Amino acid sequence: MASRASTEKKLLDAADQLLFRRGVTATPVDEVLALAGVSPATLYRAFGSKDGLLVAALERRLDTWLLTWEAAVAAAPDDEARLLAVFDALETFRSRPDGARWCAFLGSAAEHADPPAPLAAALARDTDELRTRLRALAVPVVGEAGADELASSLLLVVSGDLAMRLRDGHVSASAARDVATAVVASARRKTGR
Repeated sequence: MASRASTEKKLLDAADQLLFRRGVTATPVDEVLALAGVSPATLYRAFGSKDGLLVAALERRLDTWLLTWEAAVAAAPDDEARLLAVFDALETFRSRPDGARWCAFLGSAAEHADPPAPLAAALARDTDELRTRLRALAVPVVGEAGADELASSLLLVVSGDLAMRLRDGHVSASAARDVATAVVASARRKTGR
């Protein structure tokens, strides 16, 4: 028997609140179940395991993050601002009640040295989405020739910004944006754009 969407949402909300704030390993499945108000059988029927719940929660989080980023890109006035809108989106996403203390994907990757295939796929999807979108946004700024390098550099800046959230919860995206602006300026010089 399939679980109801409302029950799955309760489990995903509980996973989001506990796993991404306290850590996957540090959070017993019983605490997730208690917060969601569901039985173990419900969890296993809906997601198969704690790892299955983690994967579903990451996928939901990525979809929400991408919508936040798309809105920031849509609000940006020019090509460079659209490229750097990832930092506006990070600030917007962090201010949400479910923003968590740092990146759920980095945390999950750090806790799983050898992740099971579904988790590895969810983690790879996050990285691929970031890289692909940054590359697409970089093309109008530096052209095709410089887009891959600029996207990789910006991915590093974004990841560093996300990781610093764990070390210092008061870091704002403005410092990362300043670094990214310098990286974009350097890429523009290299490509003559």
